[in-house]
Amino acid sequence: MADRKTAAGLDAIETASQDELSALQLERLKWTVRHAYQNVPFYRRKLEEKGVHPDDIKSLEDIRLLPFTTKADLRANYPFGLFAVPKERLARLHASSGTTGKPTVVGYTKNDIDTWAGLIARSLHAAGARPGDTVHVAYGYGLFTGGLGAHYGAEKLGCCVVPMSGGATERQVQLIQDFQPRVIMVTPSYMLAIADEFRRQGLDPRQSSLKIGVHGAEPWTEAMRREIEETFGIDAVDIYGLSEVMGPGVAMECADAKDGPTIWEDHFYPEIVDPETGEVLPEGSLGELVFTTLTKEALPVLRYRTRDLTRLLPGTSRTMRRFERISGRSDDMMIIRGVNVFPSQIEELLLKEAALAPHYRLEIRREGRLDSLTVVVEAKPGVEPSAAEPCCRSLSAHIKKVIGISCAVQALPCGAIERSQGKARRVFDYRSLSAAS
Repeated sequence: MADRKTAAGLDAIETASQDELSALQLERLKWTVRHAYQNVPFYRRKLEEKGVHPDDIKSLEDIRLLPFTTKADLRANYPFGLFAVPKERLARLHASSGTTGKPTVVGYTKNDIDTWAGLIARSLHAAGARPGDTVHVAYGYGLFTGGLGAHYGAEKLGCCVVPMSGGATERQVQLIQDFQPRVIMVTPSYMLAIADEFRRQGLDPRQSSLKIGVHGAEPWTEAMRREIEETFGIDAVDIYGLSEVMGPGVAMECADAKDGPTIWEDHFYPEIVDPETGEVLPEGSLGELVFTTLTKEALPVLRYRTRDLTRLLPGTSRTMRRFERISGRSDDMMIIRGVNVFPSQIEELLLKEAALAPHYRLEIRREGRLDSLTVVVEAKPGVEPSAAEPCCRSLSAHIKKVIGISCAVQALPCGAIERSQGKARRVFDYRSLSAAS
């Protein structure tokens, strides 16, 4: 069932009955739990602490017996402590940039890579791409999962790939003009930056060869979708993923509906839980999205807490369920130009600057096409803000070097930043105001 194709070119499981899908999910869930129990000491210990054995998984509802996994668990087991296969079986490693300590590392066997490529191919087909299309990939390559994930999937579908990666906007436009791709895979904010470069060169974006935009790696609004579609005359659809679960291609919006990403439930089992209690919420409730991988060999993940807030919805274009546009996060992580940033990460760098006090706020705005970050800090007592400027420049440079994003750093006099009697509010996100204006 999972390997067969329908007359429309879909994987047969995409439109199978709910009973067929559920039966496959249960079979794969049992395998995953046993695989993790037998090969990952961390999961064996966690399951034994809860008094759970793989034989206890008799229905999909029994997934609630399993322990949660968090990003902190991946960091605590750096680099290979959560892997279920020996290093010799790995075909590839990816990793995050790291926050206040070690990065999260994810690995793939050859079968995992093939599965991932197949799901990206399925996602591109749902977006309207077809064999023979040229696909311009402007996601970053390297340890980030976006570029290579998109690349292998587009090749799997039978497309010609332009592995451009990010940056060099003028050259992006040149290659789009020269190579005539039908599909582009890129963050939505950078898509609009590419549009600006088209106009700067005196070119009309609507006259380009592009017909489909596959956008992910950062939150984006319906207003941004409309602007992208109107600017380029294309269909712009949302692709969702996260490295800890696989990478891009965990879920994909279908171009015929554009009603939220469809989760590829034959490989990833979703739940919505209360962010505070962890209790599973009724279908349709707003809560935290949780995923259990069903087919991953190298890094099986049980009930991974994404911190993304959304709600599960019935399937429309496919049997599998969709989720509503992500409304926020249950932790304090920011996503700026596709890069995950934590306040604590910036705080760690701030504390190394001799003239700056440990009080700050982070202001995110939409300036033109891209997100911008301003780190507002205080000078230490007895230090004038002007005298703290060298430390501001140093902090900005270290944030660029360590985290990978450019930002402005503004110093205020001592005491200028409001103090909180409870949990300090660090992040002030003004992007929605920019989108509404």
